[in-house]
Amino acid sequence: MRSSHSVTVIATLLAALHSLAPITGTHDVNAQQGAAASTSLSGRTVLITGSTDGLGREVAQRTAALGAHVIVHGRNAARGAEVVKQINDSGKGSAKFYAADFASIAGVRAFAAELRRDYQQLDMLINNAGVLIARGEPRRTSQDGHELHFAVNYLAGYVLSHELRPLLQRAAPSRIINVASISQSPIDFDDVMLERPGAAARGYGQSKLAQVTMTMDMAAELEALGIHIVALHPATLMNTSMVTESGMRPRTTVDEGADAVMQLVTMQELPTGHLFQRTTARNAQCAGHGRRSARTAARAQSETHGSAVKLS
Repeated sequence: MRSSHSVTVIATLLAALHSLAPITGTHDVNAQQGAAASTSLSGRTVLITGSTDGLGREVAQRTAALGAHVIVHGRNAARGAEVVKQINDSGKGSAKFYAADFASIAGVRAFAAELRRDYQQLDMLINNAGVLIARGEPRRTSQDGHELHFAVNYLAGYVLSHELRPLLQRAAPSRIINVASISQSPIDFDDVMLERPGAAARGYGQSKLAQVTMTMDMAAELEALGIHIVALHPATLMNTSMVTESGMRPRTTVDEGADAVMQLVTMQELPTGHLFQRTTARNAQCAGHGRRSARTAARAQSETHGSAVKLS
């Protein structure tokens, strides 16, 4: 299994992209899987990254209202404390805040280590944290030298999912929900870190394609451990601070996005390895064309400025 030896995260992504065919086929999950059998999450522990504002905050409140213990994550301790107080004062569910900067792989690992210290198991991980840099703004990088969208929207969630696998496995059947987007851009395998002139504009879309691909690539391995993983496009341009501060006009609301997330949170049977577009699941089929995958691994080191992210 891949987790039995050290591999580079970006090499894994690139190899997976070459072996994954376009997403095809849809079916209405509500029609086939049915709504949740129960709305109670009492006794469940749910981690929601990026949950001090916007969609993550609303999902945290709704999840706690169903009786769950919610692990609130963000960078702003004051906002985190506010969310926790609101949940704990409601008398429904409970919450605890952890601060972590996802622009640092070391910060992600330290966060995961805290959770492994404080919790015996984790029923659900919602990878919601993300960044959106306005078009026209200069390219930005993480503390590790990775393009910032790629680092926060993709790498952080990928590493966190692996680091928390023991907790998720103990709670099996458990689930990982990756809050992704259908706003995607193709990955230029010769410029993954978007260093060429004009390439930075593809940062958000590239990171979201990587996130969806990661979901499908990890599905079979995680399913064998009792962990289901899905990606979700909850809504388009919700009225979050991230959207408005990027200069774009919202088209939908946080409430609409939260409805889509909560469907997956409470769904009785969650089909793994799918990309959901609100309530519709899309199927992915493997074509098995591994063209160029051999040289992507060798290139991974240089693409990340010599800073390889390893899993063990």
